Amino acid sequence: MHVGLFFGSFNPVHIGHLALANYMLSFTDMQQVWFVVSPHNPLKNKAGLLNQNDRLHLVNLALDFHPKLKASNIEFELSQPSYTINTLAHLKEKFPEHVFSLIMGRDNLQTFNKWKNYEEILKRHHIYVYPRIKSESSEFDNHKKVHLTEAPVMEISSTFIRKAIKDKKNVQYFMHPKVWEYIDEMNFYKK
Repeated sequence: MHVGLFFGSFNPVHIGHLALANYMLSFTDMQQVWFVVSPHNPLKNKAGLLNQNDRLHLVNLALDFHPKLKASNIEFELSQPSYTINTLAHLKEKFPEHVFSLIMGRDNLQTFNKWKNYEEILKRHHIYVYPRIKSESSEFDNHKKVHLTEAPVMEISSTFIRKAIKDKKNVQYFMHPKVWEYIDEMNFYKK
């Protein structure tokens, strides 16, 4: 089975994430997309991150039992910070029958050469890239394992949602209704 791995902090998960996963299922040969909730991205500050279990719960709520979309806590078991190369090795060992590809934004492709063992990732996995606003070309654009997709550009971000909630703005339509209800009920991101 071809599985697309959508890594992220999902702090919180929003409709942009869901639309991109849906695009990958519909416009590539991916048979499933797994949302890999990262406890800590080594290239990002950990401050302001909602607890990993709360973020995983929000992703599960957003996916709403969709048969081809899965939430994964695989990185919760691994040492932190989370390095993609380690996660990929662990997944391949656990699911040898699956073929894993990465899903990433074009902005991440620009800094891909900063990732731990990025050459090894490119040797063993395909990368499906979705466009981002103001992202420029990268040295990897023409690599045979890199697929630049024509997914819709998503201007929505988790940072925008967190700030809006803190500023007491209503952003309920930027998230799955169950995600919004839970965030509101738990008073997440209000301080």
